[in-house]
Amino acid sequence: MSHQSDLIADDIEAYLKAQEEKSMLRFITCGSVDDGKSTLIGRLLYDSKMIFEDQLSALESDSKRLGTQGEEIDFALLVDGLAAEREQGITIDVAYRFFSTDKRKFIVADTPGHEQYTRNMATGASTADLAVLLIDARQGMLTQTRRHSFIASLLGIKNIILAVNKMDLVDYSQKVLTDIDAEYRDFAKDFGFRSIMTIPVSALKGDNILNASDNMPWYEGPTLMRHLEDIPVGDARQTADFRMPVQWVNRPNLDFRGFSGTIASGTVRVGDRIKALPSANESTVKSIVTYDGELEEAVAGEAITLCLADEIDISRGDVIAGKDNPPEVADQFEAKIIWMSDDQMLPGRPYLFKTANKMLPGLVTDLKHKVNVNTMEHTAAKQLELNEIGICTIALDSRIAFDPYNMNRETGSFIIIDRITNTTVGVGMIDYALRRASNIHWQALDVDKSARAEMKLQRPAVLWFTGLSGSGKSTIANVVEKRLFARGRHTYILDGDNVRHGLNQDLGFTDADRVENIRRVGEVAKLMVDSGLMVMTSFISPFKAERRMVHDLLDDGEFIEVYVDTPFEVCAERDPKGLYKKAKAGELKNFTGLDSPYEAPERADIHVSTDTLSAEECADTIIQYLEDNGYLSANGGS
Repeated sequence: MSHQSDLIADDIEAYLKAQEEKSMLRFITCGSVDDGKSTLIGRLLYDSKMIFEDQLSALESDSKRLGTQGEEIDFALLVDGLAAEREQGITIDVAYRFFSTDKRKFIVADTPGHEQYTRNMATGASTADLAVLLIDARQGMLTQTRRHSFIASLLGIKNIILAVNKMDLVDYSQKVLTDIDAEYRDFAKDFGFRSIMTIPVSALKGDNILNASDNMPWYEGPTLMRHLEDIPVGDARQTADFRMPVQWVNRPNLDFRGFSGTIASGTVRVGDRIKALPSANESTVKSIVTYDGELEEAVAGEAITLCLADEIDISRGDVIAGKDNPPEVADQFEAKIIWMSDDQMLPGRPYLFKTANKMLPGLVTDLKHKVNVNTMEHTAAKQLELNEIGICTIALDSRIAFDPYNMNRETGSFIIIDRITNTTVGVGMIDYALRRASNIHWQALDVDKSARAEMKLQRPAVLWFTGLSGSGKSTIANVVEKRLFARGRHTYILDGDNVRHGLNQDLGFTDADRVENIRRVGEVAKLMVDSGLMVMTSFISPFKAERRMVHDLLDDGEFIEVYVDTPFEVCAERDPKGLYKKAKAGELKNFTGLDSPYEAPERADIHVSTDTLSAEECADTIIQYLEDNGYLSANGGS
């Protein structure tokens, strides 16, 4: 899809050369449901004669079968490509379209307005230079208008076109436009937008899209297309400091070693001094290799291979930068997070964090506050829900090279991935490193875990008992410990009730508190294993993610999951603490198995049930497992 030019037929090389020299503007359309985003883009393409004859024919046919405008053309169908979108009349996915005019090339992303698909809007905004924010003239500003504006500002968009649409339905009222413009500018005054241009339009009728509207002689500003063509947009990536995340260490033979990647920002030249991070090793660029041959200079957006003068250690995920102004290196940050999952974001829960070209484990250590998108107020919270935005602290398992997001989009952003489902659940923008992290180092000790375990003649491990309240976890753990103690083993029990009298007395029973409860116990259990002990932990620990977190804290073979699989009805009948009775009466909230979920282990190391076995028989099974797997042998600590 491109601007129709006589050069296409007369001189294709001249046409391609002209296209190459035009500037490029990436922009998104966003706003609330039914504001007319898809119609606007369709009208823009149609009026500019930027669709081919076969597309026009298909559009006319589809409008009769699927359109919402009677006998008229439904321009939204040009970009609503999915069958589900056309059937429901809403945009679901991001629709990208390329077009060009005599002045400029464009890539437009039509993003969904429905709250459920806010994540898709954020995806489209992440590479945009400008946002066309539509507002229905009849409705004015809505929650989604505010949310999309805030997300656009978070993602670094500096230019806004406020397109007040459906002016034909408010009699082309100047007052309507003036009121909406004043309200929006007051709302967005602290967002850091470089420019806000308010344009009254009717996407359906074509008013002020390509040509000035005769229906609004009082409006003296540019049309939508004119402003898109004229607004100055420089490529900030090319003027920023040089950054290239390494995608691949290219070693096809013994005579060639290069580091391949796409330049995220800046310019690199042969002879430049560079620094590889996080190692901080330095070298000089010997050559810049591409598929088409060697270059003397390469800029942001180009895929290259750098060959260096020195043999320095660089791995996939490292960042190569200019020597004089390199990025920072840290493993703890403050960041803004946009949450994109139906499952809550819970501080303390482990996630995977993907930066530039690196994936590493980490967690949100603290949710400082979330942002009310209507009032922009900061409110206290213990978790983030779908589409909520929060200011958080992040801790990663290892250091990364980064820039604050407001300085570099590419090296200042990350996505958050659920470790169980492998789905993207959030996106984040780094504000700054937590400086105190650089002052904390791991202290090496002369007496290590293996020496402590050898002295005790045992193999240290955590027996992690999980199951519903009343399933018998504490009873079985107590029996197991007595038997191990009788054999001269060094043990300790961390019991769920006992630790809440001291270590975790400040925690309640919300999902967020349950996650923090298990995180703390996991860290304590790790220290006990390091001391050479066999540790029994008796906790409901209802979430798979937290049990996996503890598993990953320990070395291979040190985490033994014991699932005490006793039916809810049996536990409720026993009710040793009277908790089920209170929960059923509504006196006890967030009770596991009733109004709070329990995620049963899928592949527990040991599976027992006190519904069919006594505590002594369950203990027999556990002791047998320990014997069979070498935990109780005389040289178990070696």
